[in-house]
Amino acid sequence: MATRHQARAAVVGLLYAYDLGNIEISKFADEILEDKKIRNKQREFSYKLFLGTIENLDYIDKEIKKHLKGWDFDEIGKIEKAILRLGAFEILVDKNDRAIVINEAIELAKELADDKSHQFINGILDAIGKE
Repeated sequence: MATRHQARAAVVGLLYAYDLGNIEISKFADEILEDKKIRNKQREFSYKLFLGTIENLDYIDKEIKKHLKGWDFDEIGKIEKAILRLGAFEILVDKNDRAIVINEAIELAKELADDKSHQFINGILDAIGKE
């Protein structure tokens, strides 16, 4: 059985594909999640995160941009952006525990992104969560 961490990692992949221009990725989400053995409650959790992030993308991006100090939003890597968007959705819209969301985002960044990305993501999500 998949964990919530694995479900979040799959959502980051879906958000990454969406950001690359594959706006129809949701049509393949079932296959992608099944391929990663994400089923039942974790699949529902994944859909909630993915669709919620996409539905609130303008709001989420606006909030992320507010906290970028010396960074251009368009210069952020696609994986980092996907992790930030997911974390921002969970904090701002889904109202999940900020500490858990940030910890998960840091772990995802350590696994999927550049070496120092986790520090950047931590700072942005922490600032968003403190508002």
